[in-house]
Amino acid sequence: MDPEKFVEENDIKYVLAQFVDIHGVAKTKSVPSNHIMDVIEDGAGFAGFAVWGLGMEPHGPDFLAKGDPNTLTTVPWQPGYARIACDGYVNGEPYHYDSRVVMKKQVAKLADKGWTLNTGLEPEFSLFQRGEDGLLTPADSTDTLDKPCYDYKGLSRSREFLETFVESLQKVDMDVYQIDHEDANGQFEINYTYSDALTSADRFTFVRMAAGEIANDLGLVCSFMPKPSSDRTGNGMHFHLSISDGESPNIFQDDSDANGMGLSETAYQFMAGLLHHAKALCAISAPTVNSYKRLVVGGSASGATWAPAYICYGDNNRSAMVRVPYGRLEFRLPDSGCNPYLVHAAIIAAGLDGIEKGMTAGKPVNENLYGMSEEELEANSVGILPQNLNEAIDALEADTVLTEALGSEVMAEFIKLKRDEWIDYSRHVSDWEVSRYSEFF
Repeated sequence: MDPEKFVEENDIKYVLAQFVDIHGVAKTKSVPSNHIMDVIEDGAGFAGFAVWGLGMEPHGPDFLAKGDPNTLTTVPWQPGYARIACDGYVNGEPYHYDSRVVMKKQVAKLADKGWTLNTGLEPEFSLFQRGEDGLLTPADSTDTLDKPCYDYKGLSRSREFLETFVESLQKVDMDVYQIDHEDANGQFEINYTYSDALTSADRFTFVRMAAGEIANDLGLVCSFMPKPSSDRTGNGMHFHLSISDGESPNIFQDDSDANGMGLSETAYQFMAGLLHHAKALCAISAPTVNSYKRLVVGGSASGATWAPAYICYGDNNRSAMVRVPYGRLEFRLPDSGCNPYLVHAAIIAAGLDGIEKGMTAGKPVNENLYGMSEEELEANSVGILPQNLNEAIDALEADTVLTEALGSEVMAEFIKLKRDEWIDYSRHVSDWEVSRYSEFF
């Protein structure tokens, strides 16, 4: 792509030089389009100390965001603007605290084997309106069913937002093929065609940018919070995984699989790596205090829950951490509040560890795990995922394979920030506590 020709042909006035902080939140500078090559060749300058998780001090060098010309697209909801995803550079070198740089190092390890990880992401989100009291309620006030999943009325009455959102993604060549109302009031999911992992991470960042701003333009709030309601399903983001080798589009598929799930030995070993590192992966895939309100045993008010609490895999088992749609893996642990670059990097590191060490995944569990007793879980060798952020961070800190693969310094920064988040949460006095204990004694 010729960037200068692109901005001319698309009447671009400004280019958003965009990267993410350690939480996966989009950060940008607006650059007049006649300086597009400056962003690509030299980078847009940022004071790194002002951004979460870049490991920089006020006296440090500039963080330069260098644009990847392959990611240059229009911003359909913001006419005259384009967006370019950037890699962080410091002192002329790719910066090891930058999430996209971290992921690209893992992608390169796959490339050394001639492999490309392809991922299809399924983001869920909640569409709210904010009342005069400041409280959030479903954007459609009639969306009140006890069991609203796939409800026509719930889908139809939010169509202004959904149509604008989807059409914006289609204009940047994202092939959206399904939109549905999910299991919580005001909750939706979009599905779009898979791509190589780095493109998937770039696209999901763009998805959150689009959804947030389009909702804001309509006077609404689009939330990717993992668990916005205590009695309804949370916002997950399942990762569908497969690997191509240049000849076969999917080396995870093997029709001779004795388990009937169409998986190759490579796929089983990759999955075994995910299971082996599950507790540490939890900290990166479910990275907030709120995430662990989603990853618990039990159902929602509508009688269904899709969040995995157990470390195992199964055929079409949506109560397992890894579901196996024939010939590929569905990693169900991440939520919509994750940093997609770090999650992809961690998936690759864990999966490669499984392959390199010839790990075995054990037997599939094809029963409803939520209905199993502790004895039944133990008999099936099913572990339990961390039930709060602090437990997950403990597991990540102890997992030297993952922390060294992603980078000990950036992981130390991540762990420190998440420890601080846990401490802040633990010291907060909630309305529930005041209501329960103020006159209890």
